[in-house]
Parts: sequence; C-alpha cells; structure tokens
Amino acid sequence: MIPSSVQIFVCTEPVDMRLGFDRLAARIRDGLKQDPQSGSLFIFANRGATRLKVLWFERHGLCMLYKRLHRATFDIPCDGRSVSVAIDAKQLGKLLEGVPRGEGRRSKR
Repeated sequence: MIPSSVQIFVCTEPVDMRLGFDRLAARIRDGLKQDPQSGSLFIFANRGATRLKVLWFERHGLCMLYKRLHRATFDIPCDGRSVSVAIDAKQLGKLLEGVPRGEGRRSKR
C-alpha cells in the first residue's frame, strides 16, 4: 500500500528501457525538474507501452520495479502539454494492470 502522501509522476515521453538508475535519475532531475530523492514514484514506459519502470528513493538508495507485458499494454496518461502527469495510488494500480491489446483507450503520446 502506498501512503497518500507519496506523489506519483508518470513521464509522458517514452524512454529507452536500457536506461538504469543513474540515467533515469538524471532524466527526473533534468527533464521532469524533480528531485529523484524526494520519495516520489517516477514511472517511465517504452514507446510501445509494453515495458514500464518505476523508480523511487527509499532510506538508503534508489529502487526500481520493472514490468513487461506480453499480451497487453500500459495505458499511459497524457495531457498533451506536460512532460509528466501526476496520478494517485488507485490510478497506479490500474496502470500496472495494463489493458489487453485492442481494448480500452490508448493515450496518444
């Protein structure tokens, strides 16, 4: 369970999933203008929205969750203007489930 005080940001631009901790943290600092050590969750997806990485800082260092979907895609939110979109824990749960290919709406990135 994620506390309601934790902010969750979804990067709206696709990223190369070969990026590791340091380069994703740099993208958070430079592209999203956020502090990667703030305790917030930062979500990145690839161009096809089939792979997703979540980066966050806990007491002693950075942590990463990496999820790959085979028969579904992640429904990445996008407002069309921002490099990131803030979501809540319930929306994160729905995002991590993915949607079967051909179903639901796919946000245009």
